[in-house]
Amino acid sequence: MATVLVVEDDRDIRDVLRRYLERAGYAVLSTGSGAEALGMIDAGGADLVLLDLGLPDIDGLEVLRAVHDRTQTPVLVLTARSELDDRIKGLSLGADDYVTKPFSPTEVVLRVGAILSRTQGSAADPDRDSYGDGRLVLDHSMRRAVVGDRELDLTATEWGVLVTLASVPGRPFSRYELVNRVRGYEFSGYERSIDSHVKNLRHKLGEDAPIVETVVGVGYRLGLRRDP
Repeated sequence: MATVLVVEDDRDIRDVLRRYLERAGYAVLSTGSGAEALGMIDAGGADLVLLDLGLPDIDGLEVLRAVHDRTQTPVLVLTARSELDDRIKGLSLGADDYVTKPFSPTEVVLRVGAILSRTQGSAADPDRDSYGDGRLVLDHSMRRAVVGDRELDLTATEWGVLVTLASVPGRPFSRYELVNRVRGYEFSGYERSIDSHVKNLRHKLGEDAPIVETVVGVGYRLGLRRDP
């Protein structure tokens, strides 16, 4: 049973989300405080965080940044901030998905399921793939990406983008296709959000010759061949 931590200052919304999540089979922790949420995350046990950005004690974006710095726990952001730039900022800080208020609790539960299926579903796949004469190694059973001798600290979405590109090396994937494969559905602003995730992924790959290449007018592709 996956555990979802709901961080939301509105008690009524917390209670509604708890009911829907528990009905879907999840264990639920909840708090209305950013500081308390960070303490609960540090203590472990949360498989996913539902994070409201409008918290009373700590700005939600700072909580998001801290979660991303401390753990690989995926984060689904809940907020009344509907401007596209705010959504992109949240995604660039490591959020795995974004829902603006008012939202449907059923939709939130579906998005939670989609994120957890990406981050936990690969454990049944023991395959290990290598690319570019061992330059990049993807261990699907452990959800690990290694470049050279460095293990990368990837968010769930960055991992999903990399694995999708690596599924057919050299084949261009459009931004629309990437967001649908990685998230399981389209959402507003998908082009800019994928660009932000690819930018972060490239920074972590840290190579001079890009492993993730831009295909002008199309999207992105993996610039390495799969090793035999």
